[in-house]
Formats: sequence, C-alpha cells, structure tokens
Amino acid sequence: MHHLIVTNVLRELSLQLKGRPCTTYPSDMRVKVSPTGLYTYPDITVVCGEARFEDNQQDTLLNPTLIVEVLSESTEAYDRGGKFAHYRKLASLMEYVLITQTKPHIEPYVRQPDNRWLLAEADSLSDTIHLPSIDCHLALAEVYDKVDIVGE
Repeated sequence: MHHLIVTNVLRELSLQLKGRPCTTYPSDMRVKVSPTGLYTYPDITVVCGEARFEDNQQDTLLNPTLIVEVLSESTEAYDRGGKFAHYRKLASLMEYVLITQTKPHIEPYVRQPDNRWLLAEADSLSDTIHLPSIDCHLALAEVYDKVDIVGE
C-alpha cells in the first residue's frame, strides 16, 4: 500500500506542477536538515525555484518546499514527532504532509508567517486538500486509487 500511495501522489503532483518552476522528487532524493545535521529520505519532496544541493552529485537536497511522508506503524511516531521537529528547522519548508496508509486520512501542516504550523485534515474519499505552498490539490480518491482500504 505504501508504494502505491507514494506513486499516486507523485503522479498527481508531477502532473499539476508540469510547466511550473517546481520539481517533484521520489524517495531516492536525500534531504539534509543543515541546522541539525539530519539526513532523511522523505517519500516525496517538492522544491520550487532553484534546487540547492549539498555537493555536485546532486543527490542531497538542502531546500525542500514541501515534504510528504506516508505513515506506517513502524515510522508514524517518528514522522509525527522527532522527524517533524527536525524538518521545522528548514527555513525553506513551507508544508509537511502526512498520509495514513490504512484508511483515507491526510494531514497537511502549513507554516504560518509567525512560524506556527497550521494543521488541516481530510478523511473521506470525496475530500480534496489544497497544498498552498505549491498551489496543488490532492483528491483523496486519487491518493488512494487501487489501495485496499480497511473497512471500505
């Protein structure tokens, strides 16, 4: 389910960002949180404007605009807690999106001008969320397309 959700979101964002100055990266793009020294491999990373990399190999991004993590039982606590605490230190990061894989549920966190993070939630396949940092929309029906949902 995890990979299918990642593929669906990657497809939806890539299509909406086509022709715009934003690039969508899959999970093999490493992100460095320079203020804390943490290196991670988010499920999906979007950068708008010029991407900055740690070195000439261009495999470690320094300035993500949006990060998406698809939650699993083994990573959920860290993705919500410690990892998000690291990500919040990235001045470039404007939005952090958590996606549950066992039921329709998406939580986008949007950085506010006063550096607080505003949470929204969507939990119905008929819902669509707006990602203001990249001006895209994600329909939950598309995110969970072909995913076996427990209880659905």
